[in-house]
Amino acid sequence: MNKRKNNGYKTQKKRHQSNKSYGKNRSALATESNKLHGKQSKTSNRRGNKKKVTVEVVCAGLSHEGKGIVQWEGRQLEVEHLLPGEKAEIAVSTSGRVVHAQLKRIITPAKDRVKPMCSYYYACGGCQLQHMNEQAQKRFKQETIQKLMRPFGKPELILTMDHPYDYRNKSHTTFGLNRERQIIGGLYAQNSHQLISMDRCLIHDPKADEIWNTMKDMMKSFKMQPYNEDTGRGFLRHVLVKVGKVSGEIMVVLVVASPIFKGKNHFVKALRKAHPEITTILMNVNNRNTSMVLGNQEKVLFGKGTITDTLCGMKFDISAKSFYQINPVQTEKLYARAIGMAQLTGKETVIDAYCGIGTIGLIASQKAGKVIGVELNKDAVRDAIHNSKRNGVKNARFYQGDAGEFMVKMAAHGEKADVVIMDPPRSGSDEAFLSSVVKLKPKRVVYVSCNPVTQARDMKYLVQNGYEVKRIQPVDMFPQTLHVESVAEIVLKK
Repeated sequence: MNKRKNNGYKTQKKRHQSNKSYGKNRSALATESNKLHGKQSKTSNRRGNKKKVTVEVVCAGLSHEGKGIVQWEGRQLEVEHLLPGEKAEIAVSTSGRVVHAQLKRIITPAKDRVKPMCSYYYACGGCQLQHMNEQAQKRFKQETIQKLMRPFGKPELILTMDHPYDYRNKSHTTFGLNRERQIIGGLYAQNSHQLISMDRCLIHDPKADEIWNTMKDMMKSFKMQPYNEDTGRGFLRHVLVKVGKVSGEIMVVLVVASPIFKGKNHFVKALRKAHPEITTILMNVNNRNTSMVLGNQEKVLFGKGTITDTLCGMKFDISAKSFYQINPVQTEKLYARAIGMAQLTGKETVIDAYCGIGTIGLIASQKAGKVIGVELNKDAVRDAIHNSKRNGVKNARFYQGDAGEFMVKMAAHGEKADVVIMDPPRSGSDEAFLSSVVKLKPKRVVYVSCNPVTQARDMKYLVQNGYEVKRIQPVDMFPQTLHVESVAEIVLKK
């Protein structure tokens, strides 16, 4: 999920993973990529083995990253923001064996092309598909899943979102100084430390963006300097905002470089006055030179230090470091499909592997005989136990440890499980875990994945070892981005 758990807690700094943008002046490209019209002449420039040319091409299709595929001098190139059937002018630069292509202008636009709603789209890179209409995005993700899952059967139609914006319940923003030494806030550009100054991200919860914009304005009056990673100077590194979509509770986490926060009481009071909807404020100290957002030291400045939200009828307490699904609307659809695939009758023993804070296992407990959750991160296990008690669940137990080793021990002691629900990180599972599933021989495996590429790889192993794939359900958890989730029902052959 743009997610991923990192054992449920550590959150990576947002570094957008799409390819290079159209050029250095990304702000100019936000104005519809040179308005997508106007002629440019072909140019070439050779210096040693370096070569730059401008050529006309026709896009033949899309890569799995949503980039346009074109042919040039016998090579297949991928061009960001180009759609199938479009005739375009691209700049091709070569240096030795390295070839890079970027879009210059659209000559003949596709009917699926739309103007991105976000004015920062071409500069930011956090979203990759806003230049496609909703039907094209749906078709791209459906076809991506179908290609990956072809060896296992035809996937069902992807579950999309009625309102594909404003869905992220967690966002983090970075602050810095522009050339005029003014404080700016926003997100890092793709594959860089270039901070894009912005005041709104259309996939964030709107209230979260309002809060960090208020904080940006407050920083000057409180003489609060943004942290500079190069010099190691400054105070405020990031602000993390979590929103309970059902409860309305809001958490604000100030990620700072030093535990010494001068005027913190006045700052908290001013922030609460501007946003009385905030229910808790924390200070997280991260004084390491690292790409991790959160540090280990944490202090509650206001409220209880957690927020509560409801998912599939159950309440969950969420801390600053808790992994909780980013898009709760689509998560309910995903979990409903997953638990449906488990075909629970009230008698089954279910193992929730990679259980995190216990969300899917606790929801499954309502229809299962017994649920066993296993998770490496001890803090996540503690939260899972707490959430179990909070919801009055009596038939679920949570253990700290490696899920694969846990299942091997179960098999060695003659214990059985009817269903294994697995929801691994983007890297997928590994052979050690999958072999433990084969040893335990559950009748049914429900594989929830935020990366269908690694899911297909792992399912191949299970199929080669006595299982077959019955159903595959894609879910659009992250509209406007290239990411798609998938849940598969895998059963033991008789």
